[in-house]
Amino acid sequence: MDNNSFRKWGHELVDWMADYFDQVENLPVKSPVKPGSIFKQIPDTPPKQSEDFENIIEDFKNIIIPGMTHWQSPGFMAYFTANNSYPSVLAEMLTATIGAQCMIWDTSPAATELEEMMMEWLKKIMHLPSEWHGVIQDTASTATLVAILSAREKYSDFNINNNGFKTYDNFRIYCSSETHSSIDKAVRISGVGSTNLVKIPTDAHLAILPDALEASILEDIQNNQKPICVIATIGTTGTTAMDPLEPIALLCKKYDIWLHVDGAYAGNVGILPECQDFFKGLHLADSYVFNPHKWLFVNFDCSAYFVKDKMHLIKTFNANPEYLKTNAENVHHYKDWGIQLGRRFRALKLWFVMRSFGVEKMQEKIREHIEWGKWLEIQITQNDQFELMAKRSINLVCFRYNPGKYSNLELNILNKKLMDTINASGQLYLSHTKIKEAFVIRMAPGQTYQEKHHIEAAWKLIIEISNTL
Repeated sequence: MDNNSFRKWGHELVDWMADYFDQVENLPVKSPVKPGSIFKQIPDTPPKQSEDFENIIEDFKNIIIPGMTHWQSPGFMAYFTANNSYPSVLAEMLTATIGAQCMIWDTSPAATELEEMMMEWLKKIMHLPSEWHGVIQDTASTATLVAILSAREKYSDFNINNNGFKTYDNFRIYCSSETHSSIDKAVRISGVGSTNLVKIPTDAHLAILPDALEASILEDIQNNQKPICVIATIGTTGTTAMDPLEPIALLCKKYDIWLHVDGAYAGNVGILPECQDFFKGLHLADSYVFNPHKWLFVNFDCSAYFVKDKMHLIKTFNANPEYLKTNAENVHHYKDWGIQLGRRFRALKLWFVMRSFGVEKMQEKIREHIEWGKWLEIQITQNDQFELMAKRSINLVCFRYNPGKYSNLELNILNKKLMDTINASGQLYLSHTKIKEAFVIRMAPGQTYQEKHHIEAAWKLIIEISNTL
């Protein structure tokens, strides 16, 4: 492909992308293909000679698109959103074109300094402590691992980085039984080990119990274990339960334990002044993460990670071989702020989105999504065939179909059938969780270009399909 062909196809693909945004709600939200069907359509060896780009695009349309689940569809209300937006997509195009590897300041000063300023912007609009320091990680899973490794090094005085675990076999990490699975994975990867991850019981609303947390900490101390980290959650994945940050933070301060707060999805509501009660005590945390790529209309991946002590972070992750040494002083080399050496220019799309939307438009959209969650909650409570299964804190609604004549086991089977039938319709995509062994359907409005009529149509579809079961 030469520059002229690139220009021609670039224009055609932008037209295709614009058409995709216009037509995505007409596509099946969840891909209906069978396992292996895409694989079988792809040759088992690469071509020896170059192929015509037109044929490649046709295969993209005919093979790949039917096998995609359309996360940007207004009918996508499963899991949590992974939103994009027009300005974010355009920024990603520019990032891909420039093709920069932004590991140190010298390799792209603008990338480093824009990232530094974007983290300052996020601190301001999210009402975060001004003295915190921020960096963009790829995902909250990586950020959580970074936090656990930082805590590990703090409490070993950086000896584990240098000498391995050796005598450090008594570390303990705490989280609730509702915490994201990435914590389990991070504890394993960090070397602390799954048996040293303590799952703390939760209250009626599935938030961690501070008294139970303190009891576990005290028991471990009496047994010569070393508590090094507590992970609290603003908005658990299953139900968006909100852990009480302030009492947890005070416990961590009392026992000198690293507090990491995971706000991957729900942390985005920090942009709303009326939601600040969820964040009371956050200023006492040692580290905090939330994902603009979930609910601030920025393409995946873009995870905002903040720390109280940047030098502790840098000391944990610094690696400076001769070929990366530089004369630049008083600058950030973000390779030393996390696991990756190679870094994408993620700050550009964040900059484009925040400038294109403006804070007020971002707030307006998130408020709309929360209002739609409230509306769904009202529909469910007013319908005697359905019941709420968890407290709604923001936009996520957890419910089940319960016509009142089935056992719990039968209700689980019935609700799975309801969800599967809805998803097979292609009009809507929902996911589930388990609450005290009950199969619960999760519905999370919040896609970037969703409108109220999409939510109303979704509820109508749920009613119609439930009536057929």
